[in-house]
Amino acid sequence: MYKTPCSRLSGLVGIGVKQKLAQNVPRCHQTARSLILLHRRDPSRWLTYQHLNFLKRQYVTKNNSELHQRAVPRQAPPALIIVDERDDSVERQVHRIPTLDPVVTDSVLQPEDVTSNKQPEISTAKPTAEEVAAQSDSVSGTVINSNETPHVHAETEEAKEARLDRQWKQLKVDVGDLPDVYAKLAKIKLTALVVTTAAAGYAMAPVPFDPIIFFVACLGTGLASSTANTINQYFEVPFDSNMNRTKNRPLVRGQISPLHAVSFALACGVPGLTLLTLAVNPLTGFLGAINIFLYTCCYTPLKRLSISNTWVGALVGAIPPIMGWTAATGSMDLGALLLGGFLYCWQFPHFNALSWNLREDYSRGGYRMMSVTHPGMCKRVALRHSLGLIGLSTIAPVLDVTTWTFPIISLPINLYISYLAFRFYRKGDRNNARKLFFCSLWHLPMLLLLALTCKKPRKDPEEPASIALALPS
Repeated sequence: MYKTPCSRLSGLVGIGVKQKLAQNVPRCHQTARSLILLHRRDPSRWLTYQHLNFLKRQYVTKNNSELHQRAVPRQAPPALIIVDERDDSVERQVHRIPTLDPVVTDSVLQPEDVTSNKQPEISTAKPTAEEVAAQSDSVSGTVINSNETPHVHAETEEAKEARLDRQWKQLKVDVGDLPDVYAKLAKIKLTALVVTTAAAGYAMAPVPFDPIIFFVACLGTGLASSTANTINQYFEVPFDSNMNRTKNRPLVRGQISPLHAVSFALACGVPGLTLLTLAVNPLTGFLGAINIFLYTCCYTPLKRLSISNTWVGALVGAIPPIMGWTAATGSMDLGALLLGGFLYCWQFPHFNALSWNLREDYSRGGYRMMSVTHPGMCKRVALRHSLGLIGLSTIAPVLDVTTWTFPIISLPINLYISYLAFRFYRKGDRNNARKLFFCSLWHLPMLLLLALTCKKPRKDPEEPASIALALPS
């Protein structure tokens, strides 16, 4: 049958395509096999989600930029490790020489037992394979059936309990222990500091003091802080277990279930934000909700992604005094921003000095802190913001928040913390970091107390009218 040139050309093209496909098929199979081998060889570099069960288990996202670490169970000290030689696995590894009298029928060996056993005759002939197998079977059976006491020191019950107490174990909590567990979930000391700064912001506001609003504002701020701290611990259970500073938290030790912890967070957050919104004012409630969002959804994940988490955390700490000011005045004035600036600058020497001595801990947990990834920046930022406290104290009387006495009487403590920050910047050792941290603990309450004593007198709006009426016409 005659074929046209077009049909011949199409046939040649089809044959060429077939050959190309036949050549590419083995490459495709090889590529697929290589990808499968790569996944099996290093599965931790792939994006995985563990236990996507929202309220029962913690899910952790892993990728190439994170530190892939695993929690290793704590090993017992070598001196307390006991090897029982009567174990079959040990018998297969250690060759034991049988005793002369392996079969013992009584606790006391009788003389006739020794005489009754015949000594094996010495033969010069080469033993056969069957004899060697039978002899090995008899030796192993003799060793296993022997009641000989192994030459090891038995562990007493007291030593065993002491060893187990030093190891990690899940704790059971009683109803009477729940207040202590709730206090740890809420980070009661940190929450007390947050409430104190909010109270200082309320007291510094140029309005009459209302004790009821003051109490409600402090209560709502404390409940909002407890919610944020609890959710933070809920998300960081796998990472807290790798750090010595956080490995004894209730969720890590199993004292409380994740569902119980989330329920506690909701039980604090819902009434806390309701009180701030309805009983105080909507602006304060909005700031409380923003603070919970920043702490749980921005600061918490950023701790394992970027060093910018420190600046976000400082912003979270600066909001509570602003909430106190807005609770008193209902507006966000320059005085509120000034108090927030005090807290913002103070947190850098405080936290950078704290994290400097916890670098190993943060590294094990996979947290990207300045002290771990950028130690030089960590020292510079602490010094820079310590000097910023002096500038903010000078601006306070300009904004009519305090009198001109405040910059003068606060200068000694501001200079002292700046001096310690400078020594920390120059030497960068643990001793100077510790001194700067402990100085920051008393510096903040002293600074707020001095600002409160130098508070600008409140201007009564009715005072000019009364003076005008008193003047003669």
